[in-house]
Amino acid sequence: MNPMPELSPMLRQLRLSGIMDSLEVRNRQAVDDKLTYTEFLALLLQDETARRSNKKLTQRLRKAGFQPNKTLEAFDFTFNLAINKKLIMDLATCQFMNEKVCTLIAGPCGTGKSHIAQAIGHYAVRIDKDVLFTTQAKMLGQLHAAKATNTYDRKLKTLILVDLLIIDDFGLKPLQSPQDEDLHAVIAERYERRATIVTSNLDFDEWGEAFPNKILGAATLDRLRHGAYRVVLDGKSYREPKPLSILEKTALKTRVKNANN
Repeated sequence: MNPMPELSPMLRQLRLSGIMDSLEVRNRQAVDDKLTYTEFLALLLQDETARRSNKKLTQRLRKAGFQPNKTLEAFDFTFNLAINKKLIMDLATCQFMNEKVCTLIAGPCGTGKSHIAQAIGHYAVRIDKDVLFTTQAKMLGQLHAAKATNTYDRKLKTLILVDLLIIDDFGLKPLQSPQDEDLHAVIAERYERRATIVTSNLDFDEWGEAFPNKILGAATLDRLRHGAYRVVLDGKSYREPKPLSILEKTALKTRVKNANN
């Protein structure tokens, strides 16, 4: 008698329907290899555990909002040898999350700040941590919009409670009031409770210039800097244009010549 039709509804009721994906293969393996009942059951449970882990990982990666391929495996450390690879690999262990401190990444455009921040976030997701990647402009814009819909407290709570918050492009645009107050609220509530990564094109000693209220800015930065790890990126930009091909150079010379004529 084929028990499959009876098993399916029972597994769904127990929320174990994923077992059906590998049940036929494992059943054949059990017969061929003469497995004991417990060995057969262990294989099914291992499959279900792996399936749930992969599903949870996929969900966390989707919620994190990472850009495609922003992992350390995809980062070219040979392009800029001035980058402190050891420090970045140490940060990828996510020990700073246990310490509940910030990681601050500064450097010119195109030196890999966003990539490295998201790559560290990937490692946090792999150890079952919830991560959110956002930009300063996007985060503060969402908080501003939430005030109009009476959902500000809920949005703020989400930003406060996520295991790792990554704020990209701090200071790209000067803060306006009450943006500086919203940013301070996020940082102050996460201080010594959750880990945060912040990236910026500004040098560290220039971060205070982004705040219209210098007293509030000092209070915010004091919390960000306390015990923080600092990564300074410098050197060539990964976004430098590729050299022109011979055909492109010829076409460019022709256009210039025609324009002069």
